[in-house]
Amino acid sequence: MKIDLKTCTEEELWKYIASELARHDVDVILVGGAVVSIYSEGAYRSGDLDFVINDFSREKLNEVLVSLNFHQKGRHYRHKDCSHLFIEFATFPASIGADYDITPNEVENEGQIIKIFSPTDCVRDRLASYAFFNARECLDQAILVARKHAVNFEKINNWCVAERIEKEFDDFLIELKK
Repeated sequence: MKIDLKTCTEEELWKYIASELARHDVDVILVGGAVVSIYSEGAYRSGDLDFVINDFSREKLNEVLVSLNFHQKGRHYRHKDCSHLFIEFATFPASIGADYDITPNEVENEGQIIKIFSPTDCVRDRLASYAFFNARECLDQAILVARKHAVNFEKINNWCVAERIEKEFDDFLIELKK
């Protein structure tokens, strides 16, 4: 897959990187703000891609990224031609608050299966950041996703109750109706 790294979107870079990693049996899931960018069709731009990586894949990770001319600087991977986006990796398993039972969406791209948080999990993830880090922009991101995609409101509500962030769920519903 060829992309223009100077102008690529989060979605284009996700598909490129995730497909190349999958070709080398490196198991990753896209999480965080880049998921919002993809599900909001670019209405939100994150500036980075956060992946959760299966620890068993970590050894191959650097090798694959270096072969794609990405180089590690601290905890980020950067490419000289892609100054507007960088990549970060967190350790498996993916979680949202105390919930580790995450089933990502699987997307076929160039013969590879690549993974991304579902719209419902993306909303939960953004609500977690809104609640636990007082990040108002994350509430707005959750709303962007919920307005463009079907989400499981019951699952989101149940999770909010379990996390004791019912007020944040109420905020979400109020803002969503505006």
